[in-house]
Amino acid sequence: MVSGLDFTEAQTHRYARHILLPEIGGVGQARLLQSRVLVVGAGGLGSPLILYLAAAGVGTLTVVDDDVVELSNLQRQVLHNTERLGQAKVDSAVASIAALNPDVRLIARRERLSEANVAALVADQDVVADGSDNFATRFLVNDACRRAGRTLVSAAIRRFEGQLATFRPGGPCYRCLHPAEATGGDGPSCAEAGVLGAVAGALGAMQAIEVVKELLGIGDSLAGRLLRYDALSARVSIVRLPPDPACPVCGGHG
Repeated sequence: MVSGLDFTEAQTHRYARHILLPEIGGVGQARLLQSRVLVVGAGGLGSPLILYLAAAGVGTLTVVDDDVVELSNLQRQVLHNTERLGQAKVDSAVASIAALNPDVRLIARRERLSEANVAALVADQDVVADGSDNFATRFLVNDACRRAGRTLVSAAIRRFEGQLATFRPGGPCYRCLHPAEATGGDGPSCAEAGVLGAVAGALGAMQAIEVVKELLGIGDSLAGRLLRYDALSARVSIVRLPPDPACPVCGGHG
């Protein structure tokens, strides 16, 4: 870890392409190294997300996932490999990130997100990134972030499509996008409906970009907007996401 702009020679070389960017520079890179991000899920979205955040030098990544690596995961979950079949995904993540960037501390939490642990997990984070695959977990993360005043960057994928949004305190939240009573359940999972592996890579990479933007306060935030990606038609669209006055979590705050 660095103090201020006191980079080691290795760090200067590692992050040279970031430091060249006026929007990041040495100050921004130092901020990334001192940042803390919670990643929910080390699967299809979490894999590229974790890899790119670690490569960017985000200093502390807490990853929560209770699953193990299976052969069917490897078509899209690029954080893991064949030799780690049966291993906990968070332990596989630790090994991958240790090999990628020694500047990054990855805190592995092999547990399922729940009402009992979510508040503590969210509390000391700068940004939370949700790559989970079910509405129950997404609602749990959203509600905890809103209570703690934390920014949430949320992504989802299915088949050839994906969506991405940022939810800042004071603006619309995930429940404004998906009211609980209108979701009709989770629908078919990737195991049931399928998913193109590279779609997970594309959305996970875009999610990492939005997390870095929020950490550094650069660019145009996706807060209040929803990005949709359709790989088959090669189309990206962004629509406005207004706050829902009837939202049980943020109604009246937008």
